[in-house]
Amino acid sequence: MNTNTQLRSAFVTGATGLLGNNLVRELIGRGVSVKALVRSLEKGRQQFGELEGIELVLGDMADVPAFADKLRGCDVVFHTAAFFRDNYKGGSHWQELKRINVDGTRSLIEHAYGGGARRFVQTSSIAVLNGEPGAPIDESCLRELDDADDYYRSKILADQAVLDFLESHPEMHASLVLPGWMWGPADIGPTSSGQFVNDVVLGKLPGLVPGSFSVVDARDVAQAHIAAALHGQRGGRYLAAGRHMTMRQLVPMLGKIAGVKTPERNLPLPLLYALAAVQELYARITGKPVLLSLATVRLMVKEAGRSHFNHAKSERELALKFRPLEQTMADTVAWYRSHGWF
Repeated sequence: MNTNTQLRSAFVTGATGLLGNNLVRELIGRGVSVKALVRSLEKGRQQFGELEGIELVLGDMADVPAFADKLRGCDVVFHTAAFFRDNYKGGSHWQELKRINVDGTRSLIEHAYGGGARRFVQTSSIAVLNGEPGAPIDESCLRELDDADDYYRSKILADQAVLDFLESHPEMHASLVLPGWMWGPADIGPTSSGQFVNDVVLGKLPGLVPGSFSVVDARDVAQAHIAAALHGQRGGRYLAAGRHMTMRQLVPMLGKIAGVKTPERNLPLPLLYALAAVQELYARITGKPVLLSLATVRLMVKEAGRSHFNHAKSERELALKFRPLEQTMADTVAWYRSHGWF
C-alpha cells in the first residue's frame, strides 16, 4: 500500500506526549496532514513550533464531543492519549482512569466513526499481557482483570471498548499497538523515562531498584502505529515492547552515554517502600509528580522478570524493527542537554 494514498489525513490524540509528538512528526514527514489534540495550545506550540502540516485542536479526552467535529475528514485516528500511572503522585485514581482511558476511548471511536474515519489505532500497553517470569510473552498472553492494578485494568477495558465497537461496526478497522517503556527525544512532560534520565544525569538516583523492563524508542512505536494503520489485521494486537533490560544494565549504560557516575548499590525493598511513602507525602503537599510511588514499587516487585516479549507477529505483519537502545539513550540525553534541562 502507498502511505500517501492510503493516509492523507490523520487525527492524533495525546499529541504533545512522548509517543504522540514523535508520531505527528513521522506522519508529517510522510506527507500526511495532521490534526493534533492538545490540552494546551501553548504546550502544543512549544512542542511543535512552526511545524507545517499540523492543526492544533484544543480538547480533552474527558469530553470527546467538544472536539468531535474536528474528527471529520480524517482517514485514521491514532489514539495515544491516556491518564497513566506515572502521574499518580500516590493515591488512588480509578474514577479518572475510567473516565479518560475507558469511557474516553469508547467515545472517541464512536465519534471517529460518526465523522467518517474507518481506521483507528489504539495505543494499548504491555500491561494488558501477562506470563511467567523469564518466559517469552506474546500477544495471546492476555492478563486477567482480577490480576490488574487500576492502570492496567483501565488499559484492558479501553482495548475491550475498541474490540466491542468492531463487533457491531463491520466497516470499522482498528488495530492495537502494545508499547513497552518508551524513551526518546522531545519528552517535554516528562514521562517516567524522561524524569529517570534527568534524575540519573543530575545525580538524584539514590541507588539501583529491582526489576526488569522492556525499553523501546518512541519513534519505533510511532512507526508501528503507522504500519498497523496500513497493514494491521482488524482487531489485531501488535507488540512494540523493545529490549529486555534490568536496572543494573540500564543505569550504567545511561551513565556511560551521558558521561556521569551512576550508583552501584541495590536499594533494599524495605528502604524502597519507605522512600515511596515519603515521596507520596511530598507529592500530596506540593502537587508535583514523583519518581517512586508505592504503586510503582509494588509493580516492580510483582512484574520482575515479566519483560521478555516475542515480537515475531509485529516483525512478520508490520515489518517492525528496533533501533539500538544506545542510540535511543544518546538521542534522549542530547535532546535534554540541547534544551537546557541539565
